[in-house]
Amino acid sequence: MKRATIIDIAKALGVTPSTVSRALSGSVRVSVATRKKVEEKAEELGYQPNVMASSLRRGRSDTIGMLVPRVNRHFFSHVISAVEQILNPAGYNLLICQSYERLYNEKLALQALLKNRVAGIIMSHSMETDNFDHIKSITNENIPLIQFDRASATVAGPRIINDNFSGAYMAVKHLIKSGYKRIAHLTGALSVNVYSERYRGYRYALEEASLPLLEEYVLEEAITKETGFERTRQLLETTETDAIFCAGDFSAIGAIQAIQSLGMKVPDDIGVVGFANEPFAELLTPKLTTVEQNAYDVGNKAARALIEIIEKGSLITDEEIIPVRLLVRESSIKF
Repeated sequence: MKRATIIDIAKALGVTPSTVSRALSGSVRVSVATRKKVEEKAEELGYQPNVMASSLRRGRSDTIGMLVPRVNRHFFSHVISAVEQILNPAGYNLLICQSYERLYNEKLALQALLKNRVAGIIMSHSMETDNFDHIKSITNENIPLIQFDRASATVAGPRIINDNFSGAYMAVKHLIKSGYKRIAHLTGALSVNVYSERYRGYRYALEEASLPLLEEYVLEEAITKETGFERTRQLLETTETDAIFCAGDFSAIGAIQAIQSLGMKVPDDIGVVGFANEPFAELLTPKLTTVEQNAYDVGNKAARALIEIIEKGSLITDEEIIPVRLLVRESSIKF
């Protein structure tokens, strides 16, 4: 079936195509009554604007590309929501891609966004990303890029990042004040900035309290429920761990399940703290102490920074660190 055009709408209403075009763009040169008639007729005929052609005429796209590791994570879904709250009223549409934590998928997604002529990109890189040349190529083509959460300082442009160091420091300091002394750390790949910063906060809190930092107490590749369970069993079978700081709440679930599977109790025998404040954190038994990230501020600031660059040509290169807070619950306080 032939797609309705501006000319079809004009013929149906007995007006010129230019009047229809101005009405659909919200021009004040067209009366409110005429705009309403045009909009109603456009809907009746099933008119859909040619976004690509419109972008070419105006010299820029209204589409922003966004690439995240997974949309089903509480943090990333809330960042996306915050980004849309800023972009949509400003006249931009959001095209969302997922890398599913794979470097190959990340490269394909970025290529797809470039082919769609996006006006800019907001992204958080995958767990596998250890070389950033494919991301640098975006800025080399003068496409505005904002990195958030997982970001590399080797890539030009703004970085909006949670205060991972302070969050980890507060978490481990809390465990120490609660009486735990042999604190292990389950983390992701330390080549990723968010996990290296959380590790640095963990290490600093131990050093400040003159507690030993033992290599066997730090286990990487432990951010899922399954790996959290496996690494915790390994810790409890080979070390004298009495508390675990997890770099994510999913690994904390696995840690709690592993502790309980061995007939031990949280927090009496082993204290557990997570990171992210996923929705399930307060529903666990015991309720999980965790670090809450401010996803709204991250998304809000990322979107505003991108609009600033696109519309004003501003050269923003700063790194902005968003505060986090520790939510103390049952899993880390000895009774």
